[in-house]
Amino acid sequence: MIDGVSLWEPGFTARAGETASGKQAVKRVVVADPLSEEGLALLRAEDGLDVADVSGERKEALATAIRDAEGLIVRSGTQVDSALLERAERLEVIGRAGAGVDNIDMEAATRRGVAVLNAPGGNTHSTAELAFALLLAAVRRIPEADRSIREGRWDRKALRGQQLHGKILGVIGAGRVGSEVARRGRAFGMRVVAYDPYLSGERVTQERLQRVELDQLLAEADFVTLHVPLTDATERMIGEAELARMKPTAVLVNAARGGIVDQGALAEALRAGTIAAAALDVYAREPLPDDDPLRDAPNLVMTPHLGAATAEAQREVAIEIARSVRDALLTGDLTAALNVPSIDPEERARLEPILELARRLGVLLAVLTEGRCERLEVRYAGPLRRVLRMLAAAALEGYLRSTVASPLNLVNALTIAGERGIDVARVRTRRIADYANYVELTAKRGGRDEVVGGSLVAEGHRRLVRIGPYHVDVVPRGNLVLVDNRDVPGVIGEVGSVLGRAGVNIAEYHLCRREAGGEALGVIRTDSPLAEELLRALAALPSVTAVRQVVLDA
Repeated sequence: MIDGVSLWEPGFTARAGETASGKQAVKRVVVADPLSEEGLALLRAEDGLDVADVSGERKEALATAIRDAEGLIVRSGTQVDSALLERAERLEVIGRAGAGVDNIDMEAATRRGVAVLNAPGGNTHSTAELAFALLLAAVRRIPEADRSIREGRWDRKALRGQQLHGKILGVIGAGRVGSEVARRGRAFGMRVVAYDPYLSGERVTQERLQRVELDQLLAEADFVTLHVPLTDATERMIGEAELARMKPTAVLVNAARGGIVDQGALAEALRAGTIAAAALDVYAREPLPDDDPLRDAPNLVMTPHLGAATAEAQREVAIEIARSVRDALLTGDLTAALNVPSIDPEERARLEPILELARRLGVLLAVLTEGRCERLEVRYAGPLRRVLRMLAAAALEGYLRSTVASPLNLVNALTIAGERGIDVARVRTRRIADYANYVELTAKRGGRDEVVGGSLVAEGHRRLVRIGPYHVDVVPRGNLVLVDNRDVPGVIGEVGSVLGRAGVNIAEYHLCRREAGGEALGVIRTDSPLAEELLRALAALPSVTAVRQVVLDA
């Protein structure tokens, strides 16, 4: 605040696929790992994309190419760590051609405002088929049988196995792949039980599953197959204690992610006969180290991460991630993003007017609080669902824009706010007055509250309806000048005269007060921002106590 004047001017963020002038911007996509030609062709067909395929080149080529890239596509061969991200100053999107993203530093990507996308659907059938193939190979001891014949033996009696029909298949993780494995289990005449804390009742009915807790599944299932992502919660979820709960005739299959199973505990369980057999396609370290205890464990079938190693899966995964990266860069569609709330394009189009309102309210609130806030409360009253988190992110995008130099968007706004010590609360409230869609932001700092509110009216038009204790009705667009003044005759004329002499055109002037003769607020929308000297001239008027300017469209 300088003599009652607060100056603030945000930077401009172009819409996805456009420059500030509105022309189509060409965005660069770097492909770091081999991608099928169908995926590359889809990207190259877009005039708005420039594709740089460095998959067959040295690592130095990636480090150079990524400097001016907006998009990056990888498979499991490229580690996208914080050091690589530091080089990618313009990066907006990382696409992982596959389901797992453990080779991507999600925290660093989110902090930099980079959306991380994956392609979980393209390899669903291939992975499910491999999981079932591993189960059959382990249950019927096919690798041992093949080896015995090649070595001149005919060990029919020694290679007795189990049949699947009539047995219990335990599926841990009933997502895309887990559901496909469950369908195959039922086709073999098996009863399927599933453990998945995120499994809805609708999915249970649709997939004809019996939902059980993990301990019950381990104790009852004849065959256990894993289909969960590798997270802090699932790392080594199958260890010594879990293996001990399984039947001694049970078989364990893991074609999901390495690290879910404690490999040392599994090797020991196989040697001790705690379980009958196991089959693995994934490992904590890949390739499997020479000294890993699994290498000489008995009754174990191993394949070298072949889940998606089919021509069909490679093609489908490439097409899926190419489409997702294309749509994210050219239309802003982040449906496939893992670090952004999943919203389809049609729903995003419905939300955009109120998200933009929240951004503009955040810009205004930053001026009122001079950019200092301990807690931000975001309240919403209206019919839209799943909107609160994105509203909070949009509000912070506006609030932080004047003080954050790094990329700032819906991906990282909440993260950056947390780093700055801003506590964020999200509240859905009852309908406010006659407003069908109402957003209110409250910033708390030093025992004081600053409140702004806005609403959508007919056809999604935005209105600013509250500033502190004052009720207003102003279009939140362009340049706003907030004039705190005493409610005395002639104030509007004095302010108008100063602006008129300076050649400033007033688009809108709204004056509000709480009581006659008390404090009042004038909200003036001008066609262009006011120079600092003019703001000082307004603040010097006898009846004016403070002047603040908000540039909403810079």
